[in-house]
Amino acid sequence: MALFSNLTDKINHVFSKLANRGALTELEIKDAMREVRRALLEADVNISVAKDFVNKVTQKAVGEEILKSLTPGQQVIKIVNEELIELMGSTQSKLGVSPKLPTIIMMCGLQGAGKTTMCGKLAMYLQKQGKKVLLCADDIYRPAAIKQLEIVAQKAKAGFFQMGQIDPTKIAKEGVKYAEKNGYDTVIIDTAGRLHIDQQLMDELKSIKKAVNVFETLLVVDSMVGQDAVNVAKTFDEQLDISGVIMTKLDGDTRGGATLSIKAITGKPIKFCGIGEKMEDLEPFHPDRMASRILGMGDVLTLIEKAQTAISEEDALKMARKMKEASFDLNDYLEQFENVAKMGDINQLVSMFPGAGKLKLGEQKIDEKQMQRNKAIILSMTKEERSNPRILNYSRRKRIAKGCGLDVSDVNKLIKQYETARDLMKRMMKTKKLPF
Repeated sequence: MALFSNLTDKINHVFSKLANRGALTELEIKDAMREVRRALLEADVNISVAKDFVNKVTQKAVGEEILKSLTPGQQVIKIVNEELIELMGSTQSKLGVSPKLPTIIMMCGLQGAGKTTMCGKLAMYLQKQGKKVLLCADDIYRPAAIKQLEIVAQKAKAGFFQMGQIDPTKIAKEGVKYAEKNGYDTVIIDTAGRLHIDQQLMDELKSIKKAVNVFETLLVVDSMVGQDAVNVAKTFDEQLDISGVIMTKLDGDTRGGATLSIKAITGKPIKFCGIGEKMEDLEPFHPDRMASRILGMGDVLTLIEKAQTAISEEDALKMARKMKEASFDLNDYLEQFENVAKMGDINQLVSMFPGAGKLKLGEQKIDEKQMQRNKAIILSMTKEERSNPRILNYSRRKRIAKGCGLDVSDVNKLIKQYETARDLMKRMMKTKKLPF
C-alpha cells in the first residue's frame, strides 16, 4: 500500500470538489474542513491535533483574499500543504555532531518497534556520509539480542562491541572507551526495550545517558500502532528528554496518525523513517516532502536522490548517449532493471511520482518478481541477440523461453515492453524533452 493512501484519497476527494470552483463561500470551506477533520481522525491523528490543524486552516482559508481569489480551491490546498509542513516540523531535523568525538547516539523504544535493526540501518546511513560507526550491544535481557546486533553490524559493515550480559551502564562506558581507542567517531548504543513502559527501564536508560554523555537520544516508534505510538513518545520524552524520533514500518498499512501527531504532542522532531526491510531502507524525514506525498503531489526530490545514489553520473551520461544515438539495446534494458533494483522497492518509487495515488497501488501492486523474470529472459539470450533484438525470430524466442523456464508469450511480452521503452525514448529525443 502506498504511504498514507487512505488519507490521501479522502483529502483529494474533498479538494476535487473545490479545485475547479470559480468562487467559494465561507460555508463551503467550513464543510470541506469538517471532512478533512474526519479524514484525519480516521487516520488515527490525535483528536486535539486534528482539531487545532483544521481550525488553523479554516481561519486562513476564510479570509477575504482567499474567497475573492480567481483560484480559491487551489489557495485552500496551498494553505493545507503549508499547515501540514508546520505540523510535522517545518524543516528537516538533522542529527547533531558532538564537539567532542565520538558522537554518542542512544537508541531506545519498546520491544517490537524494530530498534536493533534500525541501529544497523542508521549505521549504514551514517557510514555513507563518511562516518566510522560502532554498534554497542546494551540490551542484556532479550534472548539473542546481542547476536542479532552483531549480525546487523556485519550487514552494515560497522564495528561491533559487546561484553555479554553484565551491567548496561558499564557496557556503555567501556564501549565508548573502545571507540575512542579505535578511531570510531560515532557510537550507537542499542538499549533494552520492554513490552510496556516501566520505571526500571527508564532508570536504566537515564543511568546510561548520564554515564556516557549521550548526544542524541532517539526513540524508535512503530508507526503501525497508531495513537499508542504518540503516548509512548510522550512518556519517553518526559522521562528522558529525547532529541528525536525514528518512525518504522512506514511502508506498511499504516494510517499515518502517529507521524502527523508526534511533533505536535511532544515538540520533538521525526528525524528518520524506515520504509522497508532492507538495510538501505532508511530515509531522512523531510516534512515538506511528506506533506506533498500526503496530498498526492509526489516526492520528486527523494526520487532524484535515490536515482543519484543508485546510478553514477558516468552511467547516466552513457545512457544519454545511447538514447541520442538511438542505440538502446537489450543490454541497456537489463541495466535499467539493475538500476531500479538498487533504488529500492518499486512500489515505493512509483508512489513518489505526482498523482501516483490515482494508480491505486494498494489494489494492484507492481510485481517485482516479474522484473526478475524479465532479467532471466534477457540473460538467456546470446550476446548477439541482446545487441541486435531484431534477429529474435520465433525459433530463437522458443529457445530463450526454454532456457529460462518460461513461456514464449513471456519472451514476447518482454520484447514488446523493450520496444515500447525504446520508441518512447526516440520520441522524447525528437521533441527535445531531455537535457542533452
